[in-house]
Amino acid sequence: MSRPPRARESVLDAFEQILITRGEKAATMDATARAAAVSKGGLLYHFGSKEALEAGLIERLVALVDADVAEIIAAGDAAIAHFIRTSVMTGAPLDRAMLAVSRLAQGGSAPASAALHEARRRWADAVRPHVRDETALDLVLLASDGLYFNNLLDPAASGPVLRDAAMNRLVSLLEQLAAR
Repeated sequence: MSRPPRARESVLDAFEQILITRGEKAATMDATARAAAVSKGGLLYHFGSKEALEAGLIERLVALVDADVAEIIAAGDAAIAHFIRTSVMTGAPLDRAMLAVSRLAQGGSAPASAALHEARRRWADAVRPHVRDETALDLVLLASDGLYFNNLLDPAASGPVLRDAAMNRLVSLLEQLAAR
């Protein structure tokens, strides 16, 4: 698979940033072109409509979730630990894509909502082999959701809400409760 052209990625970066900082209503084609420092024609070359721009951002999210799921699976017996530790926002590309697509979903985008639900399903499938039952899986997923949400409450935080020792204790407790 070839790498997308840099101009296309710059447009997606700009669209993502506007969604994160100003919301879905502010993320117009004109605002995106200005933020990406491309002409409207340049934007339309890569994305013929706002729906195409949204689809491009969702594709970005799907690719990032694919990579994250692969890392969870590769973590083997440490899958729960990996999943929980990466559930805090660090400003990583996956964090930014999740937040931007969430803004689209909040604005009523059915494809964005579907992509978010699919991401959560895929994470659940990656963690499921490491838990004893669906209740334990729900516990791990809800802990992940809580970590993510708590980071959203304090976007100025310089790192995860739970640090080092507290995160280690949480991971250990979840692993014990979820053990097969």
